[in-house]
Amino acid sequence: MLKRITAYFLIVSLMAVHFSRFFIFAGFELNKKYIATTLCENRDKPWLHCNGKCYFVKKIKQAQENERKEAARDNFSRLEISFFQEPFKLALIEPVALKDNKSIFPSYSYQYTNHYIDAIFRPPKSIA
Repeated sequence: MLKRITAYFLIVSLMAVHFSRFFIFAGFELNKKYIATTLCENRDKPWLHCNGKCYFVKKIKQAQENERKEAARDNFSRLEISFFQEPFKLALIEPVALKDNKSIFPSYSYQYTNHYIDAIFRPPKSIA
């Protein structure tokens, strides 16, 4: 039950921030007679037919000024960090084909012979 009441309270408070002008208008309409008789700046001049509209306009301007100040304060408190990085490009080196196959090393030649193995090993002779 407490969670539900807290949720409703948060929803109403968030809406109050965004609909502050509506709430000022609703408060003006509900208390029009009281505002016209006690809070109006032109209550001594009935020929102007102000009926508290000057007070209403003053409150609307005050709400707009508060919204503007809050927006400016939010912009100052917000820190934006922009990070730009160029995409990484992998550059592979293409293999180079050599035109001539000359090496700086001499070619390997097997010059060792062993007569001992030739004397022992004698492959079978085929009978033909």
